[in-house]
Amino acid sequence: MDWSSSAFTCIAAFLLLSPALCAADDRIVSGKPLSPGAAVISDGGDFALGFFAPSNSTPAKLHLGIWYNNIPRRTVVWVANRATPIIVNGSSNSSLPSLAMTNTSDLVLSDASGQIVWTTNLTAVASSSSLSPSPSTAVLMNTGNLVVRSQNGTVLWQSFSQPTDTLLPGMKVRLSYRTLAGDRLVSWKSPEDPSPGSFSYGGDSDTFVQFFIWNGSRPAWRAGVWTGYMVTSSQFQANARTAVYLALVDTDNDLSIVFTVADGAPPTHFLLSDSGKLQLLGWNKEASEWMMLATWPAMDCFTYEHCGPGGSCDATGAVPTCKCLDGFEPVSAEEWNSGLFSRGCRRKEALRCGGDGHFVALPGMKVPDRFVHVGNRSLDECAAECGGDCNCVAYAYATLNSSAKSRGDVTRCLVWAGDGELVDTGRLGPGQVWGTVGAGGDSRKRKQRNAVKIAVPVLVIVTCISLSWFCIFRGKKRSVKEHKKSQVQGVLTATALELEEASTTHDHEFPFVKFDDIVAATNNFSKSFMVGQGGFGKVYKGMLQGCQEVAVKRLSRDSDQGIVEFRNEVTLIAKLQHRNLVRLLGCCVEGHEKLLIYEYLPNKSLDVAIFKSERGVTLDWPARFRIIKGVARGLVYLHHDSRLTIIHRDLKTSNALLDSEMRPKIADFGMARIFGDNQQNANTRRVVGTYGYMAPEYAMEGMFSVKTDIYSFGVLLLEVISGVKISNIDRIMDFPNLIVYAWSLWMEGRAKELVDLNITESCTLDEALLCIHVGLLCVQENPDDRPLMSSVVSILENGSTTLPTPNHPAYFAPRKNGADQRRDNVFNSGNEMTLTVLEGR
Repeated sequence: MDWSSSAFTCIAAFLLLSPALCAADDRIVSGKPLSPGAAVISDGGDFALGFFAPSNSTPAKLHLGIWYNNIPRRTVVWVANRATPIIVNGSSNSSLPSLAMTNTSDLVLSDASGQIVWTTNLTAVASSSSLSPSPSTAVLMNTGNLVVRSQNGTVLWQSFSQPTDTLLPGMKVRLSYRTLAGDRLVSWKSPEDPSPGSFSYGGDSDTFVQFFIWNGSRPAWRAGVWTGYMVTSSQFQANARTAVYLALVDTDNDLSIVFTVADGAPPTHFLLSDSGKLQLLGWNKEASEWMMLATWPAMDCFTYEHCGPGGSCDATGAVPTCKCLDGFEPVSAEEWNSGLFSRGCRRKEALRCGGDGHFVALPGMKVPDRFVHVGNRSLDECAAECGGDCNCVAYAYATLNSSAKSRGDVTRCLVWAGDGELVDTGRLGPGQVWGTVGAGGDSRKRKQRNAVKIAVPVLVIVTCISLSWFCIFRGKKRSVKEHKKSQVQGVLTATALELEEASTTHDHEFPFVKFDDIVAATNNFSKSFMVGQGGFGKVYKGMLQGCQEVAVKRLSRDSDQGIVEFRNEVTLIAKLQHRNLVRLLGCCVEGHEKLLIYEYLPNKSLDVAIFKSERGVTLDWPARFRIIKGVARGLVYLHHDSRLTIIHRDLKTSNALLDSEMRPKIADFGMARIFGDNQQNANTRRVVGTYGYMAPEYAMEGMFSVKTDIYSFGVLLLEVISGVKISNIDRIMDFPNLIVYAWSLWMEGRAKELVDLNITESCTLDEALLCIHVGLLCVQENPDDRPLMSSVVSILENGSTTLPTPNHPAYFAPRKNGADQRRDNVFNSGNEMTLTVLEGR
């Protein structure tokens, strides 16, 4: 059949106007090419791969791309043939463009004439390997990653390794230590032209310690200096609370930026726009549009070298503005006052080599660009390096806390030669200073300050938003609903059978309770009977059979996840019996109703007792110490003493309930996992838990073990001692979170200042300091450094004088978005070092 020019016009019009294409499955195999008008849909339905044409291209230009499948407005996140679009010129031809898998494991994009437009270029890899000659398969993952796999499952190529203008959750922007090559996000030329634009974002291979947005070859914005691995987050409010975890990860092979969101979150991604802005976008279902959660740079003050040499963008006020560094003044006061800052600042007094100048510490700074990195120097050696060089005008220092240790240099000594090199610096706002590593004129203060050696990471963001998943095609809604109904019934039937089996293998009785009895006990689930609300339902107080107070946990009918958690919680707790674990009295499974009946604990949770009630004033130190030890004993039972090894995965103060005698009982096992006899750790794509309590290896990589719970216990322990909630920084304004605050006090020998002022009179200082020490051991960054819970209980019960010194903890630094300038600092606030500048006298 011959294709006329009208046929090509129809194809182009169809691609322009129709976001929903004919659906294929989630893969491309040899002999089944993909053509315009069809699409590959990921297994979960979130992403599509197919051909698209920008709306204003004349003649029509076809691109192969990946886009969000469930977003009404097509949002392309990856393009294969950016610079080589397929021109639909209307000529007659018997073929269509196609994407095909060859017998040599290559994905090949060809135009209508058969000319190759783009390829994965894997022919050499396949021919030089020992793989089977059978062709590979290309699969579109539900993460948006297009993966070419061999028959044995080896990943030969993936689109995540070749980013375009978008960074999706799980995608990395890498910088290789071996080849010095790096990935870059490259903007589109215009909103309707996917061709490579002039802006790019990536790591700087010259220094390996900072990331830039470039306009061509010129820096347009700089994130700041990185000095060690750390995970942090930011919170945003856009009709739904959004928390984004973003990390800069240092390995033996490369340095990379990666961000993640929890499973079930709405679409969220970073975009490098055609105007050179790095934007964090989240889909707002109610408004049916992308919401701008953050953008970098947010204002002109944050653009590269905007304030000129010797100038600094000061973000401590309501509006960021350029100011001169201490000891400097504007080169031109007239230009400076009129808002022209490019000429920068000059010294008020000239420096003389060998004169009586002295260094002044400037804490809380984004250090300038154009530094020289001097390796293998201590703080004093770094200061001496600069002080002994007449050309050196400033230095900054930090101790690394990352895999850089394996490369032999754990220091970050940066020096600046000449005032003209002090460019693109800034002073960050209150609550964003991570610590000082200074060298001032006062040697006594200097030694005290040196006790805190900061690890300064590049910070990245993330967002935990929950959004309901919706069907791909309207025609499938009914079948999906029916499948969901049968799946629910199957799960509930299996749950009942497992419970019956569990109850026959234990001495205790595990009754099933009628739904009508629960309705009567809770006064038809009256609001006045509600005592709590969790992630999967509400909790009510009730009186069963008129004599026994119980707590009834009613799962929400709309909670798909709750089905799994319900089954998990029932089967687990039915097999666990310990005085520091909440006791499950029974359950109810009738129709769509799923309810758990627990013993009622009148003093609610530890969270309420310390943070939300006047009870926190009367909860003295002996009571808190008993609670700490009780929670620890409960974890020992879960990890070691029961016949199962249980990882709780959501330990926090609100999941430690208190009985009438203030004894703690660990509750909420919906997230828990069972380990086999020889199993040490596991991995999950579904990260669950609570922000602030999650260990970094779990939040970022899905890796969990008993050490994950131990990290959470360390956070809980520090909260109980201090009376400060991990998510509340109001009482520690100069620090980003409780962990940083506790670590800083410990390193300065002031750990006793962490103790809650409400319990100082009843506090035994030795016990409190021991708990602080144990807490910091539990929140260490490396899971292998954290103690086992059996050791923790022994230390708390018997004391110890030989505890190891805690290593640098892993931080999660919460930041709430306010003004745009604070958004800009999300990428900078973790990069603060004390800049020490030479000042004349």
